[in-house]
Amino acid sequence: MSNAGIGRASTLLASGTMISRILGFVKVIVLARAIGALSVADTFTVANQLPNTVYVIVAGGVLTAVLVPQIVRSALHDDGGARYINKLVTLALVIIGVATILATVFAPALTRIVGAGFNPEQLDLAIAFAYWCIPQMFFYGLYTVLGEVLNARRSFGPITWVPVLNNVIAIAGLVVFMLMFGTDPLGARSASSITPAMIAVLAGSATLGVVVQAVSLFYFWRRIGLSYRPDFRWRGVGLRAAGKMAGWTFGMILLTTIAGIVETQVVTDASGSGASANVLSNAWLIFMLPHSVITVSVATAYFTRMSEHASLDKLSLVKEDASSAIRGTSLIIVLATAVIAVCAYPFGAVFVSASFEQAQGIGNVIIAYILGLIAFCILFVVQRTFYALSDTRTPFYFTLFQVVLVIIGVLGCSLLPKEWIAAGIALVVTVSGILQALLAAYLLRRKIGSIDGRRILRSLTKYLVAAIIPIALGIGVLIALGGTQEGGFAVSGIFSAIISMVVIGLVMSASYFGILLLMRTQELRVFLEPVLARLKR
Repeated sequence: MSNAGIGRASTLLASGTMISRILGFVKVIVLARAIGALSVADTFTVANQLPNTVYVIVAGGVLTAVLVPQIVRSALHDDGGARYINKLVTLALVIIGVATILATVFAPALTRIVGAGFNPEQLDLAIAFAYWCIPQMFFYGLYTVLGEVLNARRSFGPITWVPVLNNVIAIAGLVVFMLMFGTDPLGARSASSITPAMIAVLAGSATLGVVVQAVSLFYFWRRIGLSYRPDFRWRGVGLRAAGKMAGWTFGMILLTTIAGIVETQVVTDASGSGASANVLSNAWLIFMLPHSVITVSVATAYFTRMSEHASLDKLSLVKEDASSAIRGTSLIIVLATAVIAVCAYPFGAVFVSASFEQAQGIGNVIIAYILGLIAFCILFVVQRTFYALSDTRTPFYFTLFQVVLVIIGVLGCSLLPKEWIAAGIALVVTVSGILQALLAAYLLRRKIGSIDGRRILRSLTKYLVAAIIPIALGIGVLIALGGTQEGGFAVSGIFSAIISMVVIGLVMSASYFGILLLMRTQELRVFLEPVLARLKR
């Protein structure tokens, strides 16, 4: 795949992800309007995250790490990899299907584990939500399997565009909920007041969205000439090699999930008293926006090319791909980090405009998370480089390092005042993530020699220096718009908060890119050339 092809694929991925994420924000805002951001929202958040948590343990990271490199290699088979794909997809769906059935049976036990801090009423409600939400697990698996096969065949758009359908259906379900049962933006409803009909509409619409998201990918399979036929003959096509890779990735995902469960158990202690599971989830959604739109879009396109180069033992090209991906994504990620940090309180007001104190709570968690965004995005590219090299063992070890730090730090956060537990957890995740990224880069350097570290560091330094003046300007605009005080324009409502963030973002972006142009930054020229060429046409 040429650099132009990488650019087109990244743009397609980014555009779909951007629209999906915007709708995701709309969904969260509507959800906050429907059930608030306190105890009921916490129970729904925990239950709705449960299928994703269990799915990730069983297969999520395994599929991402294994499918693309193995399918790229299988293209060398006489049939172009068709038999291999059918066998691998069948095996994956059988495992995920069995796991979904088991998770449904053990829903009460699983909910008690992740919602250990809930009172009895909240726990009962969370279990009821879980029964409706856990079937999502199978369809998350179906979506990932079908989507990664499309990625490996260089059909990058569908996997980022079909989540738009998911969000539209979920938003429609929330609107129906409000029309039927009214709104509760302050979260005044108690867990015991939520009826079975409310549970069915709220959780059922969330699950329906995931179902449509997954099933719609079959259409795109047919468009590129693929057809799925279940094949239970799993011997003879190299699945043993995939199994070895999957074993280490399974261990890595298990580690991160254990850390996530500890986080949830500690943060639910603050439910009803301060920022808790729902706030942590919303803050993470904001954190993931630039990562999903920029880093994942670029790295996904590069990942396929890195896998091709690795299969041909062209390590010099693998290094260049990794360096280009890191430098290109960091250009925008540094700006995104600065803008989101400055706009943290207005972001909080978008979710809970009725309470400045709650908006502050969300804002503090956002700031604590966003400080680790740059390292998180670099880590993502480094990790995908290991995967392209068919090495899932090394990522296991640097993930183990991070998980140990997270668990120790999160348990320490339980000693904090309840209103600061969520922010403390976010800061622990940030610090451990930065250290993990440094360790991962060191290990990659040991594996393949130079990783173009000086060039990457030089680019990062330029970006960070260029962000100093924009940050100062952004803070000035935030203060002028009243974003740091109760009743201020920037935190007085959803629309005023959005307007304030747009103004701050434009001021900071213009100054940041202007300074980079004055610094004659090569990566910015590479970024702008296709944009300017398209505008000229």
